Amino acid sequence: MTMKLSVVIPVYNEERTLAEIVGRVLAQPFEIEVVLVDDGSKDRSREIMGELKEAHPGKIQTIFHEVNRGKGGALQTGFQNVSGDVVLVQDADLEYDPDDYSKLLEPIEANVADVVYGSRFRKVPVGRVHAFWHTHGNRLLTLLSNMFTDLHLSDMETCYKVYRAEVARALDIQSRTFAVEPEVTAKIAKMGVTIYEVPISYHGRNYHEGKKIGLKDAFIALWAIVRWNYSGFNPGNPSTRVDPSGRS
Repeated sequence: MTMKLSVVIPVYNEERTLAEIVGRVLAQPFEIEVVLVDDGSKDRSREIMGELKEAHPGKIQTIFHEVNRGKGGALQTGFQNVSGDVVLVQDADLEYDPDDYSKLLEPIEANVADVVYGSRFRKVPVGRVHAFWHTHGNRLLTLLSNMFTDLHLSDMETCYKVYRAEVARALDIQSRTFAVEPEVTAKIAKMGVTIYEVPISYHGRNYHEGKKIGLKDAFIALWAIVRWNYSGFNPGNPSTRVDPSGRS
């Protein structure tokens, strides 16, 4: 399957890592479009985005929010501006490794999946040891989300989610905080599309290294699980839905 991959990267004060992550994304062996959505950065991120676009003509799209809309707002803007067949979400902080793209795309390339989640909790050969409460908080939120959606995910909160483009555009993301992950999971479950999970590597930061999510975000995510699973969202089945047997 020949396809174009759109990588959407929300950007908010990412001057330290932005150039490196974009370079690592563009080094992957796919036809790639990078969609950078700046969400009101106060540092040099916008300047760096312009430099990257000039250095890689035709490969980078830059979009700017004058007012901060949160991760959900940045993703919604990015999803509505992609030109690829498949959309992948990439954070700019180097916690997630673009070398995992091949694994993430394999189920879609094989035409057996519409959506792929990259799980930090499925077995990988080597991984960094992470904070106890952060890890088990993610597991608890995933469990609660699964109870509402009737999905059996191991990592609902993962950044690495890959969508056929029609699925991404149909999500109509409303959340403006880290509640975006429960929201998109609830909406995907309502679509009835085919979902796969694959193990990924994860190099998570601790709070001394600049990690932004905290206890408040966990309560916001908990409310989002309830809210979006009981919402009236009904997009129908996107036209790209695949048959679980692998037939289109």
